Amino acid sequence: MKLASVRLIAADLRQMVTFYEMILGLEAEWLAPVFAEIVTPGATLAIGASQTVALWKEGSGEPGANRTAYLEFQVEDVDAEFARLHDEVDLVHEVKTMPWGNKTFQFRDPEGNAVSFYAPETEAAKARFAAR
Repeated sequence: MKLASVRLIAADLRQMVTFYEMILGLEAEWLAPVFAEIVTPGATLAIGASQTVALWKEGSGEPGANRTAYLEFQVEDVDAEFARLHDEVDLVHEVKTMPWGNKTFQFRDPEGNAVSFYAPETEAAKARFAAR
């Protein structure tokens, strides 16, 4: 089994897709007027308009309501990404190294979802990612 995608539900689909295209430097593929995907090497980020929730079950999802999931993107140079984005995003915290060895900074997307850019910093973290 593999994690294929993470899906976000957006009240303002175009704004969310534009935001993720900007931070990831990738272009979205619009598969329908209410649905777009951004394919990354690790998984696909799917973004659906709030109307798509009813395709599963009415009321089963709500834009801007998540406070438990964090989208994490591994990058080559955390400091360079921070320099590029710090004036463009709503920062949660500046660059720091976490207890498990990743150097990271965190911000929020237009719907309030937490997003982290990180890179393994300590030797143990580098070894852990090299084994994958």
